[in-house]
Amino acid sequence: MINVIWLMMIVVGFGFAAAKGNIEVVTQAAFDGAATGVTVCFGLISVLVFWMGMMKMAEDAGLLGKIAKLLGPVVAFLFPDVPRNHPAMGYILSNMSANLLGLGNAATPMGIKAMQQLQELNPDKQTASPAMCTLLALNTASITIIPTTLIAIRLNYHSANATEIVGTTLMATIIATLAAIMADRWYRNRTLNRPPRVVKSGNSSMKG
Repeated sequence: MINVIWLMMIVVGFGFAAAKGNIEVVTQAAFDGAATGVTVCFGLISVLVFWMGMMKMAEDAGLLGKIAKLLGPVVAFLFPDVPRNHPAMGYILSNMSANLLGLGNAATPMGIKAMQQLQELNPDKQTASPAMCTLLALNTASITIIPTTLIAIRLNYHSANATEIVGTTLMATIIATLAAIMADRWYRNRTLNRPPRVVKSGNSSMKG
């Protein structure tokens, strides 16, 4: 669906540009956007590599393990239907720890692994389980102590004070996370209190 939306936006943009005779403007903007994307990516590499290295050092030093222990009771509360000793818990804790440090690129693989483990616990493989919805909500609106990626982008564009967004980002992500948790709790209670769905089966004939 997302691919269709993007395709429609591109087609509509080219259509309007062609109708107004400004097709060269769209072409130039496409090339400029591609060049900017490459420039931003190269600018992010150094900062992200630095913070990924810091995270690896923190992991080897046991810091991430301590963060995971601190988050353990919180994760147990947020995911009551996931066994404490299940592998999904470890991936969830790693995902949350990486998000706290603003390392979205490092958090994504852990989140995917957690989803795969939660899918194994899911009784209905065609529908996302409450735990999977909770993980998605928390991963989308995670509390971020250090917005590493945003700081890297601001440094790439020569910001005078690239770290001034730390306080506002922390406040915004705290509010977003609390809103996500409240919405998740509301939908969980609504789902649990909903009467079970009755599946009607057709008449089957038995041959002797």
